[in-house]
Amino acid sequence: MLTPVPGKPHTSLARVLDDLGDMLLESIAGGRSARRRLGGVVIHDPLDASEFPAQAVVLGVGVHEPDDVVRLLRDLGHKGAAALVVRSPFIPTAEVRRAADMSGVALLGLTRGASWAQVAAMLRTLLVEGDVGDVSPQTLGGMPSGDLFALANAVAALLDAPVTIEDRSSRVLAFSGRQDEADQSRVETILGRQVPERFTRGLERDGIFERIYRVQAPVYVPPLRDESMTIPRVALAVRAGDEILGSIWAAVPGPLSEERTQALIDAGKVVALHMLRLRAGADVERRLRADLVSTALEGGTGAPEAIARLGLQGQPAIVLALGLFGGPEGDPGDPFAEDDLRRVADRQRIADALAMHLSAVQARSAVALLGDVAYGIVPMPGNGADFEERSVRVAATFLERTGHRVAAAIGIGPPALDGTGLSRSRDGADRALRVLLTNPGARRVTTAEDVHVDALMLDLADLAASRGDVATGPIARLLAYDDRHQSRLVHTLWCWLDAFGDVAAASAAAYVHPNTFRYRLRRLAEVGGINLDDPGERFAAMLQLRLLPPAVRRPTGE
Repeated sequence: MLTPVPGKPHTSLARVLDDLGDMLLESIAGGRSARRRLGGVVIHDPLDASEFPAQAVVLGVGVHEPDDVVRLLRDLGHKGAAALVVRSPFIPTAEVRRAADMSGVALLGLTRGASWAQVAAMLRTLLVEGDVGDVSPQTLGGMPSGDLFALANAVAALLDAPVTIEDRSSRVLAFSGRQDEADQSRVETILGRQVPERFTRGLERDGIFERIYRVQAPVYVPPLRDESMTIPRVALAVRAGDEILGSIWAAVPGPLSEERTQALIDAGKVVALHMLRLRAGADVERRLRADLVSTALEGGTGAPEAIARLGLQGQPAIVLALGLFGGPEGDPGDPFAEDDLRRVADRQRIADALAMHLSAVQARSAVALLGDVAYGIVPMPGNGADFEERSVRVAATFLERTGHRVAAAIGIGPPALDGTGLSRSRDGADRALRVLLTNPGARRVTTAEDVHVDALMLDLADLAASRGDVATGPIARLLAYDDRHQSRLVHTLWCWLDAFGDVAAASAAAYVHPNTFRYRLRRLAEVGGINLDDPGERFAAMLQLRLLPPAVRRPTGE
């Protein structure tokens, strides 16, 4: 049963040390904010002056000299950080201790063998910074809903043994304290957040997984032949009806008593509820975040509240619009064309990747997939003169990292100095993205300002299509002639106009000899009845050609 509890639980530095301290983190010095709510996880970069949320945990990658630590502690104290993590072993000097005490920033040590990526992932798992809803906190079985770390500690207390909760792929979702009482294999598992492959192969070879998933009771697992797994395990499958959600593993000295066996079975039912709640919560949060982003971008009466709930109030920001090339029916700009399942999965996957990338750049970024387009709202603190340059760099870096597995483009809107400008920034991002998707080429990122004229031409083409306008005059005559004779006079005119009348460049673009091109040019002037020396007629022809579909004015093949 879901029971509301007063006061929303949150992740503090004390909670982090309780959950991760045995295996990953140790307290080295200072810190007066152990009970305050943490605001995020930030990787220290001496070359990046980006702001980060208050009460952040800062990962001091590569920071190890005492003098550097002192300077960084003082700087982080001014920025309101909660903790600085450095690589252990680190022996604090008296000056380091004074800096930690005076700044109020706790100095923590990251154990050898653990990677920075692992500790960042674990910290983000514990933090509740991503909460965007107004949902009251709830309990399941007396535990805060979805808090698997608290649940792992509770199960460990019942069994008097260190516990891990794992998914079907043997990835560690949460673990209890006292892991130092287990063996080396458990240490490797915790540090890697994944049971090492040699252990899973041994368990599969001995039929352990099959037994765990087949029976309802806990399964006693004797030590493997691998010398690093010296303590037996008791494992229980976590079920929701017929579905296996994961498993609970306890490192025990021997088989459990009847009382502890029953306690583990009962605990498995509670763990299942929490795992289901987490899975459902992720879907609900994604939908809620999409609703908030959509409302914020629409700019209606509900926008101020949505912006506030996203944590973006009073901040300048820029909207990014990400879309995929190569839409169905050969029309990448058609938002109503029916997608196949692969493209739907590609969109969600790249939207999730964009969300992760932007959260690393600016902690308060918000991303949601709305229809065919993934929108990102990126806060832009600092000097407004370089907003667009920074946003282009962020977008280009993301596309470089994703490579070409999924062909995507990003349009960037104009800066929004406050929440009321997000709607205008979204419109600009949409227009820029449409230009990129309509004219595929080497360019994958652009701003609305850089493609303003191209976007106007697409708008004009939309207007002409909505009114049923068709080509008239010389262009109509050339189109009809090409259709009857399978010739390429329209394409010849396009190449000539595009080359500003340079026959050599135009004939190269048309892949014909200059003499052949000159003949075609004379022929199209006769057929179309167009005076190519008249600037007005040239402009009218160029405008009509720009409104034609690319496949008509630029046919492929010769």
